[in-house]
Amino acid sequence: MKKITGKQIIIRKYIKDGLYIIVGCLLMAIGTSLFLLPNKLSSGGFAGISTIIYYLINIPLGTTMLLLNIPLLILTIIRVGKETAIKGIIGTIVLSSFIDILENFNPLTQDRLLACIYGGIFVGLGTAIILKANASTGGTDLVSHIVRSYKPHYRASNLIVIIDTVIILLNVLFFKEIEIGLYSAIAIYLMGKMIDIVFEGIYFTKMMFIVSNKYKEISQEIGKKLDRGSTGLYGKGMYTREKKMMLWCVASRGEVAKIKEIVKEIDPKAFIVISSAREALGKGFK
Repeated sequence: MKKITGKQIIIRKYIKDGLYIIVGCLLMAIGTSLFLLPNKLSSGGFAGISTIIYYLINIPLGTTMLLLNIPLLILTIIRVGKETAIKGIIGTIVLSSFIDILENFNPLTQDRLLACIYGGIFVGLGTAIILKANASTGGTDLVSHIVRSYKPHYRASNLIVIIDTVIILLNVLFFKEIEIGLYSAIAIYLMGKMIDIVFEGIYFTKMMFIVSNKYKEISQEIGKKLDRGSTGLYGKGMYTREKKMMLWCVASRGEVAKIKEIVKEIDPKAFIVISSAREALGKGFK
């Protein structure tokens, strides 16, 4: 078998990142041009400013976004670094081109509620894919990079939220419709959720804490019927002063009901606490 060289690995990485940027920009453009823009909704960032300019003097949205990003990209090269700037340039040009092309198509819906939902999903999914490639499409992402190059202690997420909030307020003032701000807020919330799903996954798991004197039987039955392990944790009841063994078990959502049935059958008086775990890695999970 031919050994893959370091140069080939780097080339493959660049190709993969390039595909991520193209796919991500296409999804963002669909969400922007076919859902948000025709309904005067904003996803924040430069798209929000460009939406105002689009309806004010009818300059294509993508072109305006590209022009607004030029000074930021120059500052990024100076303050942050060439690699970040190059990916930002590629992402900005590709996204702007896709948006201008898709503007010529009819919107997929004129219902603002549907537009904010699907627009937020498409833009969020596209943004997450681009972030996977450690790239950006300019706008508030680059602003946060530049600000943090001067003030490293500032949190990027806080900066983006503040900037997006100001831009949405500008959209509301320009169009004189409070509903635009309300629907845009839903779109931005869904964008954030889609980014979380892409980066953290949808495989939500549950943590179960079971307090019972029959912990051995319960543990054995969980292992036998569900092939799930459990961990015994020693505790002490502060009211009774009795020492107790508590079982800690991590399970999928579908297994929670089965574990509750097992516990109820063995010890109807058992005390169970169920909480959410954002992600589980390791044997039996991802």
